[in-house]
Amino acid sequence: MDNGPATCDIVIPCRDEAAALPLVLADVPDGFAVVVVDNGSTDGTADVARSLGARVVHETRPGYGAAVHAGVEAATAEYVAVVDGDDSMVLSDLPPMLAAVRDGHATMAVGRRRPVARGVWPWHARAGTLVLATWLRRSSGFGIHDLAPMRVCRRDDLLDLSIEDRRFGYPLELMVRASAAGWTVVERDIDYRPRAAGTTSKVSGSLRGTTRTIKDFGRVLRDVRAERVR
Repeated sequence: MDNGPATCDIVIPCRDEAAALPLVLADVPDGFAVVVVDNGSTDGTADVARSLGARVVHETRPGYGAAVHAGVEAATAEYVAVVDGDDSMVLSDLPPMLAAVRDGHATMAVGRRRPVARGVWPWHARAGTLVLATWLRRSSGFGIHDLAPMRVCRRDDLLDLSIEDRRFGYPLELMVRASAAGWTVVERDIDYRPRAAGTTSKVSGSLRGTTRTIKDFGRVLRDVRAERVR
């Protein structure tokens, strides 16, 4: 991990990812620093993260959005990236995404998952993503096919969106608000790999998790419609 001033802070929301973090943080790109947000872990995630050189933030309120927001607030670099902590994505995909934002090609760069093996992306999670991404393309003009599981943008731009969701609806609200704010988005293909042994997706790891996420997305969509009516 580069010890110089970071250009971009990588926010990694985590709950019980101690087994995966050594793999995730094995090769942090130069110019990047890591902020791990411990969202109620019971497996020593925070201790592992510190031992690997990451800065640790604790967020007691459960929820993906709560963890991401806490990490973004704690970040100090001009740019922030957000990546899952289960080793399903590699940090080496971040530099070209950061370059696209720094060079002015887009306000935000997002990853489009490309599974590297069968069964990596369960059908129920993939179908839900397809529906929502299609809705976003038609309603916002964003040429995206995924809900930004990996993304890079300016920290201040992200905070200015005032995203309110603190659960799994956060990525959808992010895209809706970014569209309303006139952001431009570029999409980059990224490898989507099997998660590290001992980790389970809080979203796609079960039908129950996916159903809970769909409910959160539905709440965001209802709020969006209500705002448009006002």
